[in-house]
Amino acid sequence: MKQKKSKLSTGKELSRRDFIGKTAVATAAFTIVPRHVLGGPGYTAPSDMVNVAGIGLGNQGGSDIRNIATPDVPITGQRGLPGMKFYRYPGIRPERTRPAGARASDNPNQLGDAGGDKTFKHANIYALCDVDSEYAGHMFAGYPKAKVYDDFRKMIDTEKELDAVVIGTPDHNHAIIASYAMNAGLHVFVEKPMAKTIHEVRFLKELARKTGLVTQMGNQGHNIEGTMQTVEWIKSGAIGAVREVHMWSNRPVWAQGPLERPAGVDVPANLNYDVWLGPAPEKPYHPDTTHFAWRGLWDYGTGAMGDMGAHTFDAPIWALDLGIPTKIQATTSPYTTEYLPQAENVMYEFPAKGDRPAVKVTWSDGGIKPFRPVELEADRSLREALYIGDKGMLMHGTHGARPELIPENPDYIAPEQWLKRPSSVYVDIIEAIKEGRKAANDFEISSKLTEIMLLTNIAVASQQVNRTLEYDAENMRITNLEGANEYFHYEYRDGWKL
Repeated sequence: MKQKKSKLSTGKELSRRDFIGKTAVATAAFTIVPRHVLGGPGYTAPSDMVNVAGIGLGNQGGSDIRNIATPDVPITGQRGLPGMKFYRYPGIRPERTRPAGARASDNPNQLGDAGGDKTFKHANIYALCDVDSEYAGHMFAGYPKAKVYDDFRKMIDTEKELDAVVIGTPDHNHAIIASYAMNAGLHVFVEKPMAKTIHEVRFLKELARKTGLVTQMGNQGHNIEGTMQTVEWIKSGAIGAVREVHMWSNRPVWAQGPLERPAGVDVPANLNYDVWLGPAPEKPYHPDTTHFAWRGLWDYGTGAMGDMGAHTFDAPIWALDLGIPTKIQATTSPYTTEYLPQAENVMYEFPAKGDRPAVKVTWSDGGIKPFRPVELEADRSLREALYIGDKGMLMHGTHGARPELIPENPDYIAPEQWLKRPSSVYVDIIEAIKEGRKAANDFEISSKLTEIMLLTNIAVASQQVNRTLEYDAENMRITNLEGANEYFHYEYRDGWKL
């Protein structure tokens, strides 16, 4: 945003970004200061809009930018800009709203309320960055005043008036970009998972602590009503002590399994493939390994768990205060060194904590579902998360949507709400930046969820030995299978570092 000099200008100009970067630690509780101070000597106070840059503008990244700019756009909708390209997941449809009666939300598809004045544009889309100018063309056209780049490093180095970045790239670039942005004094919103390796997760968590910048992982369900109701119901003893949780997903809906990487073809002129690869191994380009399809390749994605695990695993972690599992085992369908398996079943053991007993958790995907409780009425579908307590059961959908008791109990009286209801993740991070506070799902919180998600893939990659892995979280090591420890990080391509 351009700022005009006042008549008292001393000629010593200090950009907003430089000010934040130099004072981030000392002012951790005051990250966005009043603009008349932030502008430095000789500057008048600019608008209180937060200048945001979008990095990665595909289906999810583009949705993130639209929602962070205009809070009245529903994040589950397919609204967009003219010419927008959407990859629709086959077989997915909105869940029908059911009558009340121990069923939490009247609108299970609403993933958060922007809150406040719906016409208030709280973030300024100052710059946009995508490696594919054709794929992101509709976004560039939709925000004609935004500066356009195909390399996030050049954008961050050049645009000194930025306050924050929104990262919606493939998983393998999340940590690299987040680290680069935070080291430049920028607040960070990054899509789930916040990183591709556990080493990266730990690094980003520590960097967030060090800089005091506002961080947020794009786990939209963390801020919705259903998730918080699930937490309140479980903690209030609605189904008694919980010893089992079963979760499942219909993902993957992209190529995975015993596949070989397609032969390389020429890189199109509209794609900056070097930046797309980022720290990943140098391998030939093929369109079937990039847009959307990257999710199924070990080099770039984290499979079904990385795509949907955060939206389902978050509520049980929060409701049961699970911590990190000490044991994990996976069984899967066939896969290759290039592609993750088409289907997997993973078991986790979480030790007892305080008054809570030990909890066993299962995750299934690729068509595998947990058992259907006999107590579940015929007119109700099995949802994506099932909690087994000694006094009953509870289930909810992805993103923690609409918890329901099993069997249905119209006489159940929900506990009084005690969790603070934050705004949607998109409004929350902007408010946090302005107010100098932490976002509801910052890296301190989301790092634990992400570590569990990535442990899943370590177990999947190690499952040929048919052994339950024992995990020492404090030292970040698998203690009973040395070979599994190579998956905690990988060697970056030359020229890339955290």
